[in-house]
Amino acid sequence: MIVLIIGSGGREHALAECFARSKGVNKVIVSPGNAGIAMFYKCVTLASHKEIRDYCVNEGVGLVFIGPEQLIEEGLSDYLREAGINVIAPSKFAAQLETSKIFAKELMQQWKIPTAKYLVLASETGIETALQDFKYPLVIKADGLAAGKGVHIVSTRQEAIDVLTDMFIQNTTKPNTQINTDKGVILEEYLQGWEVSLFAISDGINYVSTVFAQDHKQVFDGDLGPNTGGMGAYAPVPEAEVFRKQIEEGIISPTLAAMRDLGYPYQGILYCGLMITKEGPKVIEFNCRLGDPEAEVLLPLLENDLLEVCLAILGIKVDKLNMRFKQATALGVVMASKGYPGEYPKGLPIYFEEPNATGIYFSGVAKNTEGLVTAGGRVMCVVGIDKDLETARKQAYNKVQGISYASQYYRTDIGLRTNSL
Repeated sequence: MIVLIIGSGGREHALAECFARSKGVNKVIVSPGNAGIAMFYKCVTLASHKEIRDYCVNEGVGLVFIGPEQLIEEGLSDYLREAGINVIAPSKFAAQLETSKIFAKELMQQWKIPTAKYLVLASETGIETALQDFKYPLVIKADGLAAGKGVHIVSTRQEAIDVLTDMFIQNTTKPNTQINTDKGVILEEYLQGWEVSLFAISDGINYVSTVFAQDHKQVFDGDLGPNTGGMGAYAPVPEAEVFRKQIEEGIISPTLAAMRDLGYPYQGILYCGLMITKEGPKVIEFNCRLGDPEAEVLLPLLENDLLEVCLAILGIKVDKLNMRFKQATALGVVMASKGYPGEYPKGLPIYFEEPNATGIYFSGVAKNTEGLVTAGGRVMCVVGIDKDLETARKQAYNKVQGISYASQYYRTDIGLRTNSL
């Protein structure tokens, strides 16, 4: 089978590697991919839904796996399904669990799924009144997708007023910032605890879950600074296992039941971003796809054939899957460009002490006559796999030491959190 992966980051590189291990896959194609991925897999530029559909038909693509959330929100999965093409991604409606924070919060409230208390602020005029109901720190979230820039944690009332005012102003004056406040902005209780992620593989009726993973979203060591798309991750997270049944029965099952009740069964991979609190696990957010950089640590541990997992989703046979993961730990360090998630330089040459090193998943890279150069805020995710967290961490950072470019930046504390209340 020919598999087409849609996306251009480290997640898509890890997916390509995982599909390439499948006995039933004879060709992996990535669109658009990047210069790093192109060193290993065919990359093609397909600029529209129609071009993707036509390419699938003309090239005999048997399966499309959509990586990024933006294309799912734009309805690509629905468009391809209508053309009779097998696709792994939820429908545009079901993906509102990620693409509309308000939709997700209202669903959780209705189905009594544990999450932070919240309020929807409809307009700038209600800021002063709305803030009376909250203590600090306070979480402020844009309703829609915001490329990792839609969540703010504020410590004072004045800071909250400034952030909210700026979000409403940006929506009308700077539409390209992706901060959409047309439906309102969410004010949310700040949850105390420790974070972990769990992925559910769902065919709409049945589901199975993966091992736990832990992302590190803040840009600086010590979980300081602004949120990013993720600066590193590791899996599994043994401390979370005691909460698995509670998460599956109290969060995943009712969420999928709610989507069926709405008439839009969730088919694909559901990311559950969780906070383990004194009251138990609570939902921070849902994502409608594999996370990045979590994919780069989960997929290398997967012992199942990824194509068979995808076919189980399509055939409504996920309950027949026996999910298996290596008895090992994978830890990934994101090498970024200084300035990310703000402005950062591009076009800087990347040097490798070991050009053929494994466990490197490329994101923001391009190619010139001399070789690979930086082209994004997150440049690559460097992964170590070993018997336990300590040795996997050491392996990953040893690999990082063998890679250099002028603007490089990475966190030095991935995997060092204390997961306790």
